[in-house]
Amino acid sequence: METKRVLVTGGAGFIGSHLCEKLLTRGDDVICLDNMFTGRKDNIRHLLGDSHFEFIRRDVLDPINVECDEIYNLACPASPVNYDAVKADKISVVGAFHVLDLAKRCCARVLQAEIYEDFGNVQASPNGVRSGYEAGKDMAETLFFAYQSQYNVDIKVIRIFNTYGPRMRSDDGRVVSNFIVQALKNEDITIYGDGKQTRSFCYVDDLVEGMVRMMNSREEFHGPVNLGNPGEFTMLQLAELIIKLTGSKSQLVFKPLPSDDPLQRKPVIDLAKKELNWEPTIPLEEGLKRTIEYFKNK
Repeated sequence: METKRVLVTGGAGFIGSHLCEKLLTRGDDVICLDNMFTGRKDNIRHLLGDSHFEFIRRDVLDPINVECDEIYNLACPASPVNYDAVKADKISVVGAFHVLDLAKRCCARVLQAEIYEDFGNVQASPNGVRSGYEAGKDMAETLFFAYQSQYNVDIKVIRIFNTYGPRMRSDDGRVVSNFIVQALKNEDITIYGDGKQTRSFCYVDDLVEGMVRMMNSREEFHGPVNLGNPGEFTMLQLAELIIKLTGSKSQLVFKPLPSDDPLQRKPVIDLAKKELNWEPTIPLEEGLKRTIEYFKNK
């Protein structure tokens, strides 16, 4: 297979670092670009000695001047703790312009990754807690299709749903990392509402496989396509499973459900099955065991 030169923006982040690993494994030359706002050097430290890996500390708000065949655009602070509405908007929109201009100049195929939290819908209110991120990503998606239509840029668009696995930040405010850290410390595990609201959890290896398949999909297919695990689990089920797997003495503590917290998050992946021949293969319990082991070592 021909060696490709691949740029991964946000490549030192949780998902980005796993993607860089996979691309190196298949023989690509990988350029990891990250401003380290939420990315971490520890995520890519084991890759730095690889002659096919290059790390550039840089912000996508600045024009990008590299040569590449493919671009995965993962750059944007999305975790609840590090969320910055203004920064999210700027990176989503200005960063999209810079990535698309680079793809246009290099004739590179470019994949836009968007993290969707509520069935892929942008919040109706422009003043919602996460409206900045969601509206910014919606605008970025519009830009991608505009560049495809006007300049014939080869685009791919994916929508990422809840993903977990090793290299998640322990302080990122996401439910899986929160529950695991609380369980390992034998602290109370916080459940909002009655705990019967559901979420779907996709292990990071499954997600990365879907991303690569989307990048390699037929030229006429641009997406958007949902990548996530449609299996649903209540917050109570997740907490109880993590307590069991860690052998924790944690107790469940219930707090009021926030007004903007959806009761269900579940991706429809029929299109991914049809176009990419992709669906998740790693069960929640297996993925949690690997993730718990990572946090234990940390």
